[in-house]
Amino acid sequence: MSNRIITERRTSATSEDGIIFTGCGVSNEAHAHAAGGRRRQVLVAGKRVKTIDVHAHCVIGEALALLGMKVEDQRGPGIGEVGSRRIAEMDEQGIDMEALSINPTWYKAERDVAAEVIRIQNDKLAEYCATYPDRFVAFASVALQFPDLAVEQLVHGVKKLGLRGAAVGASVAGSEFSDPKFHPFWAKAEELGVLIFIHPQSTPQLEPRFKGNGWLSNTIGNPLDTTIALSHLIFEGTLDRFPGLKVCSAHGGGYLPSYAPRSDQSLRVAPEMDTGVKLKKKPTEYLRDMYFDTLVFTDEALRHLAAEVGSDRLVIGTDHPIPWQSHSVDHILNAPGFSDDERRAMLGETAAKLLGIKL
Repeated sequence: MSNRIITERRTSATSEDGIIFTGCGVSNEAHAHAAGGRRRQVLVAGKRVKTIDVHAHCVIGEALALLGMKVEDQRGPGIGEVGSRRIAEMDEQGIDMEALSINPTWYKAERDVAAEVIRIQNDKLAEYCATYPDRFVAFASVALQFPDLAVEQLVHGVKKLGLRGAAVGASVAGSEFSDPKFHPFWAKAEELGVLIFIHPQSTPQLEPRFKGNGWLSNTIGNPLDTTIALSHLIFEGTLDRFPGLKVCSAHGGGYLPSYAPRSDQSLRVAPEMDTGVKLKKKPTEYLRDMYFDTLVFTDEALRHLAAEVGSDRLVIGTDHPIPWQSHSVDHILNAPGFSDDERRAMLGETAAKLLGIKL
């Protein structure tokens, strides 16, 4: 697509050119916070803890327009307000800082369109974080369908704009992350030492089976998409090739941590499926090299996730402002069996190290 067409599309974009937060409405209590109420102070053993949410969404109207999409079509019962309203909701939940990310809707876009979408998004994210530096950091968007471009966008976002890593889907237009064409991107992320946040986009190949009640494309499709992505990264040797790569997965890593030991038995049971990729350790051991958000829904689920991956690999994930979990802080504070040190790590210390945030 020509630059002329991009310019014309930008001219016709909606007036909602800033950051938009799709999601639920805000309570009267949150409005009181915005009007001068106090931020909820989170304490562990009587000491203040800085809480950091790595899983929080926004969209940018100008970029959506280039893709032929509308803000009002994005998931959520309403459109949140920028600034005070968002911060009020964070104050109410006890979230000190959020790492903002934009779910990738551009993986099928042509190169020049994708480049312009990413430029707009990363510039706007950096601008917003600079406006509220004590409340927000952000993950860069990258056009992974063009790995060379994605590398450039990651470097620019991190080194020039101050973004803290990149947010990606769980596959790219049908290609798995373990495909060698993505190796340059993983290599650059490893070199920069930044976090890659994986957020799934359902499992597109199963779309016909997700029809019907229950919003299965998300309820089942999202965690399944992550499970497949992580399994390929493990079994195809990508994590061996890039041992310093920092990856964090949304929704507790999907289904993989819940049934991980089956992976250790797979090639023993079906040796004919061995493609010759020799792993350096058992599949389950790679889980302790990655990071996962705490967006699981029961004390037992959180306990089991920590048992499988290590509590030092867990960080808050709220999915804000989509109302999957508005009590993520209390979930960590109240779940039995964790030490004070473990709670502090999950609430913010681990995320701070990963994102370069001073405590």
